[in-house]
Amino acid sequence: MSRSDVREPVFGTVAVACDHGGLSLKETVLGELSELGIDARDMGTHSQESVDYPEYAAAAALEVARGSADAAILICGTGLGMAISANKIDGVRAVTCGDEYSARMSRAHNDANVLTMGARVLGGGLAGELVRVFCTTSFDGGRHARRVEAMSALERDGEST
Repeated sequence: MSRSDVREPVFGTVAVACDHGGLSLKETVLGELSELGIDARDMGTHSQESVDYPEYAAAAALEVARGSADAAILICGTGLGMAISANKIDGVRAVTCGDEYSARMSRAHNDANVLTMGARVLGGGLAGELVRVFCTTSFDGGRHARRVEAMSALERDGEST
């Protein structure tokens, strides 16, 4: 998807958080969200001082779970620790993406509500495009809604529907 293909955002508010490893990429993310007209809530961190990513992942993911934010974007060195941490919160479907197709499908087919990225893996240009794709792709519903409900049942009951 090129910038000329950008659609309207599907999220009004996005919580953004990072650890010290993701701080440099967070500014790119905040800039892209601003360009899209999305209200970004910066949940930290705000310095290069070493911090524990689960704390920041939980803060942003809880915003999504509580309905205070429509989605979240989390950044650490790889994006993986943030995704694992965020997925511990009921109602969160966090995905680590490194390409536009995965970002698009995570929204269209899985109704992902948290995007995680790795600042040591991605450049700013690609990260910006992933944010745009993630934030402008709607959930397709239909047969995919049944599958998302099955994922929610796993979370809730320990077994699928």
